[in-house]
Amino acid sequence: MSKLLMQRVTWRVMALIGFESVLIMSAVLLGTYLRLGARPFQQGAADVALKGLLIAGVCQLCLYYGDLYNSRVGRDRRELYVRTLRSLGATSLVLAALYFWLPALIIGRGVFMIAATLVIVSVVSWRVSFQWFAKQVGPRERLLLVGTSPAALSLARNLEERHDLGVEVVGFVDTDSTSGDERPAASARVVGTIDDIPEIVARRSVDRVVVNLSDARGQLPMDTLLNMKLQGVTFDHLASVYEEYTGKIAVENLRPSWLIFSPGFRKPRSLVAMKRVVDIGAAAVGMVLAAPLMLAVAALIKAVSRGPVLYRQQRVGEHGEVFTLYKFRSMRTDAEASTGPVWAKEQDDRIIPCGGFLRKTRLDELPQLWNVLRGNMSLVGPRPERPEFVGELTRAIPFYGQRHVVKPGVTGWAQVRYSYGSSVDDAMEKLQYDLFYIKNLSIPLDLFIVFSTIKTVLFRRGS
Repeated sequence: MSKLLMQRVTWRVMALIGFESVLIMSAVLLGTYLRLGARPFQQGAADVALKGLLIAGVCQLCLYYGDLYNSRVGRDRRELYVRTLRSLGATSLVLAALYFWLPALIIGRGVFMIAATLVIVSVVSWRVSFQWFAKQVGPRERLLLVGTSPAALSLARNLEERHDLGVEVVGFVDTDSTSGDERPAASARVVGTIDDIPEIVARRSVDRVVVNLSDARGQLPMDTLLNMKLQGVTFDHLASVYEEYTGKIAVENLRPSWLIFSPGFRKPRSLVAMKRVVDIGAAAVGMVLAAPLMLAVAALIKAVSRGPVLYRQQRVGEHGEVFTLYKFRSMRTDAEASTGPVWAKEQDDRIIPCGGFLRKTRLDELPQLWNVLRGNMSLVGPRPERPEFVGELTRAIPFYGQRHVVKPGVTGWAQVRYSYGSSVDDAMEKLQYDLFYIKNLSIPLDLFIVFSTIKTVLFRRGS
């Protein structure tokens, strides 16, 4: 197993994507042969292969944007079929645009329709077969969770939804005699106490014991566990495994020592300089390309609402410094006149007629490219919060201040992984994603977030 962009990629996922690539390419080549015969291959097999590779690449890109590589989606066969059709429809539109501007890329008239039919049959059949095969193979790794904290329960739920990972939670070890009453969701899966760990590991063929040190501190039989480790059993901290499989860091009961001694949380000067170069280049190009769209948005706001087009608001940036953030105005000018600063909501009655559309499509964020050029923000980073809320959140949420060690971003890991947030609980959830981003800060992760943001915008999801 390897890590790709901080996400767990197993042989199952690699097999799914790899073999599907072969199937799609084969469908395109077969479609070419059925429509045009052997002549194109005789005249230029390499040319046909490259043009077929373009179709296959666009097709898989559209399958990705159709969420067909999301393990939580593909289990419903009806939804699988509908999403496959929708993705192929998007593929045809993208290819039509490419062929309009670059006719030389056309592989042959009528080939795509035949290939599309073959792709639908092969992809759906492959997905159904793959799911059956994955179940027959069984779990790759069996985990025993020591403790029944909310983070442990959340990890178990995530693993149960991600069959592609091939990981099974065999149960929980009770570290508190009252925990079964307090957490009924876990009590049914408690398989023993701390003293029973050696027996449970042997009887249930456990590969890895995941320990929440906050739950089990001072209770673990260290000599016994050391002997088990020497016999091949792996032990891990819950915070590390939770990060590994969920893409976020569990803040609850997290200790500063884990943050200090765990790998990551580094901000080399070379990386900071590289991010700044990318920010300046991308923001400058983005402002030029988006200028006509920004003028259209400004005209729309003027048409539906009185007041200024731009909205200026104080936000907290890197190292806690306050700066002025620019957005297209999506609320009434008197939205907080009587209430003062309040959380924005997904269904907010203060927004102007086009405000909901601007928020969902992220068009209201376009002026922040100016903030990026000025150096207040980066393209990718934790979203900046208002000073009025930062004090409250810092007091209520452990480690909240750590999100200010990097520049805030126009988009971020939390924005592509979590829905709209409008409370302290939501802020805590997003902080867990922000800490994961800060810990794994890198240019590849930034590119992945930008790529995911485009997907989020297209489907008008997130916050």
